[in-house]
Amino acid sequence: MNPLLSNYSILSEINPVILAIVLIWSLIWKGLALWKSAQRKSKPWFIALLVINTLGILEMLYIYLFSELKLDDKNQKVKRPRTKIKAKKRK
Repeated sequence: MNPLLSNYSILSEINPVILAIVLIWSLIWKGLALWKSAQRKSKPWFIALLVINTLGILEMLYIYLFSELKLDDKNQKVKRPRTKIKAKKRK
């Protein structure tokens, strides 16, 4: 047997259902992250998300963490978006 092909024998032992679930999971997160980076016109993130495959981990980090950061134009400092807190009404 060819020694290069012997390393790929483990792929034949993977359950096709689990493989399909992992592929769908990864495709959904990758699509969402690519869509968001394209809307924000972020070419470096778009290319990184397109090329690097992390089973959705990098994509989730981009969607929930990195895409929410905003740069202040004057100081070039990172600002997190403020959440609106409703004041309680006093009686």
